[in-house]
Amino acid sequence: MPASEGARYAPAPIPRPVISEGGFVFAAAHLDHGHIYGMTEGLLGAGATLKWVFDPDPAKVAAFVERFPQVQVARSEEEILADAVVHLVAGAAVTSERAALGLRTMAAGKDYFTDKAPLTTFEQLADVREATARTGQKYAVYYSERIHVEAAVLAGQLIERGAIGRVLQVIGLGPHRIGDPATRPAWFFEKEKYGGILCDIGSHNFEQILHYTGATDADIVSSSIANYAHPEFPELDDYGDAHVVTDTGATGFVRVDWFTPDGLSTWGDGRTILLGTDGYIELRKYTNIATDDGPGQLFLVDSDGEHRINATGTVGYPFFGELILDCLRRTETAMTQAHALKAAELSLQAQARARVLS
Repeated sequence: MPASEGARYAPAPIPRPVISEGGFVFAAAHLDHGHIYGMTEGLLGAGATLKWVFDPDPAKVAAFVERFPQVQVARSEEEILADAVVHLVAGAAVTSERAALGLRTMAAGKDYFTDKAPLTTFEQLADVREATARTGQKYAVYYSERIHVEAAVLAGQLIERGAIGRVLQVIGLGPHRIGDPATRPAWFFEKEKYGGILCDIGSHNFEQILHYTGATDADIVSSSIANYAHPEFPELDDYGDAHVVTDTGATGFVRVDWFTPDGLSTWGDGRTILLGTDGYIELRKYTNIATDDGPGQLFLVDSDGEHRINATGTVGYPFFGELILDCLRRTETAMTQAHALKAAELSLQAQARARVLS
């Protein structure tokens, strides 16, 4: 890429920590999903201080302490919630239990940061909306496939600068590798607990559709789910798709699945394609297959030509610092509460209305 083009598409500077040691204290509780590690690392990188960890399973706690030896082990969830020093609780509980943990956290006067999907039922959604309005506490969500992927962060920056004009369509592809089912917890295969594939993995993609199009609402035009190849787990959706129309007039398509072959170098070839009036962007987030390019590849085509940008190590993850400052200042820079829960609502609607293909 010529130097002039590099300047034109240059990423914003990597954000520095926004707070000094002890200025923003958080705890980690309920470690059922490995995303808790990414959530913790993101907050630490933005300057937050990790004080507590709690999980009923000593093995999960031991693994977490090995990764973050500075943390104190709490005897109970109540010990964390009673600590006035703690600003925020980060949790990656079983998906169906995330809303209840959030309600307890907010009732204790603390902000909550949950793994996606943030909830699994419309009743939970109503309870969370009521509690956030009543308490004023935050129910933040770790939509990691956008906020913790540098290519996705850079795409957002370029769209804000008008690099591809108005966004007309977002295609989100979220393939995952299921691996050895014996290594998965039992709840992974129970729909009541994981919520279904469009509720779970699909929540990433619905959030991206809203974000990149600048939409505040959307309609589910159609959706489908299937169990094509795992009859031994009858409640598992191993495939899902959805077609969405946003209130900006843009469209979105989501496809998620558990069919990543063993030959792929990583867990999934996640991609996002953004069509604009003046160009398009493709994100090859985790791999650029059959090349040595590595992850974090952003491809942009506009009237000036074709451009490839390796976003790795260029933009960082501004969400985490923005979230910390939002909690301290009671602002909504990182992500609005309405946006976080609208993505969850679309996930629930797509799952509930899905045509079963198998």
